[in-house]
Amino acid sequence: MLTYLFEYLEKQYQLPGASLFQFSTFRAGMAILVSLIIATAYGKRIILFLQKQQVGETIRDLGLEGQKQKAGTPTMGGVIIILATLIPVLLFARLDNIYIILLIFTTVWMGIIGFADDYIKVFKKNKEGLKGRFKVLGQVVLGLIVGAVLYFHPEVTMRDQNRSVITEQYTVEEVKGAEIKSTMTTVPFFKNNEFDYGYLIDWAGENAKDYVWLIFIPMIILIVTAVSNGANLTDGIDGLAAGTSAIIVFTLGVFALVSGNIIFSDYLDIMYIPRVGELLVFITAFVGALVGFLWYNAFPAQVFMGDTGSLTIGGVIAVIAIIVRKELLIPVLCGIFFAESLSVMLQVGYFKYTKNKLGEGKRIFLMSPLHHHYQKKGYHESKIVTRFWIVGIMLAVATIVTLKVR
Repeated sequence: MLTYLFEYLEKQYQLPGASLFQFSTFRAGMAILVSLIIATAYGKRIILFLQKQQVGETIRDLGLEGQKQKAGTPTMGGVIIILATLIPVLLFARLDNIYIILLIFTTVWMGIIGFADDYIKVFKKNKEGLKGRFKVLGQVVLGLIVGAVLYFHPEVTMRDQNRSVITEQYTVEEVKGAEIKSTMTTVPFFKNNEFDYGYLIDWAGENAKDYVWLIFIPMIILIVTAVSNGANLTDGIDGLAAGTSAIIVFTLGVFALVSGNIIFSDYLDIMYIPRVGELLVFITAFVGALVGFLWYNAFPAQVFMGDTGSLTIGGVIAVIAIIVRKELLIPVLCGIFFAESLSVMLQVGYFKYTKNKLGEGKRIFLMSPLHHHYQKKGYHESKIVTRFWIVGIMLAVATIVTLKVR
């Protein structure tokens, strides 16, 4: 919004500093500053409003230390994250950028699904919240829309590699690669680390590539659903989901910076994605919102994000990773989410298997998700959160290193 105003003022009056405002890095700095102010300064007011409305968390007795003291803590705090992200984005981002539009839609869509779940839990006194099938349906619809837009929209392109051409005068000229539609993505730790989803359908003949969307879109649906649920499961103790997500989103910001800059991408020999640099404005606003929310969510938490926040966070992370074509790095970068989800699947699967086989269900972990296992072992939740953050940072570093390790 302000971007267009400054562009107009520059054209009309040659306003000093207007050109600077057009740079995504400058606007990204403004976005994180405003999001931090909104989350910290106005976050307290939102918490007080939630307390007045008696939007308190209902705690199930799981036999965990300090659990009962959290009863009545305001939930739906994800509203703070959503507002602190969207307001700076609407102010500083280019709203005609397809990637920004997609991320705004993702934030609002997943926020509505999460809000509905929290609303049913709090006001309808139904601990189960929104039925699981409706959550999954919402995630599938989002994945379908994101996949369709990224596959069919004309502005979603990548730059083909530059090449040298020998002219008729026997001179060598450098020809810049053209913008092309592609389903290319990044495979970590391999020398030729680019993978096209079209390879999976090559066996069907020359015209088969016209139907790559039949593979691409279901893959996007799977990623969006998995990451969203992973973030939701991680949100179990104070500061864990917000802190871990801030690390992940910051790392994706590094990828957006280098992939959206033709000089950096050429130096690092990675794919250049036109117009993706604008993601920096959204990403910095989102990081600022997460850090600002963490101010109130750190132990002992004054507010919980609820599904309003956790489902939104997971959806946004998944879509950013897909846009910068780093979705195959998610098992590494989002290793905490992956471990939390895997612990639940292993626990449930093993319990059902042993019950059918032995007549008595057995467990692998003391409790799942994984963070509850460590709580049961007697670790204080602050120590668990801090160590999970450290692991998250290590995974983020390993993910960034994949830019050059092939």
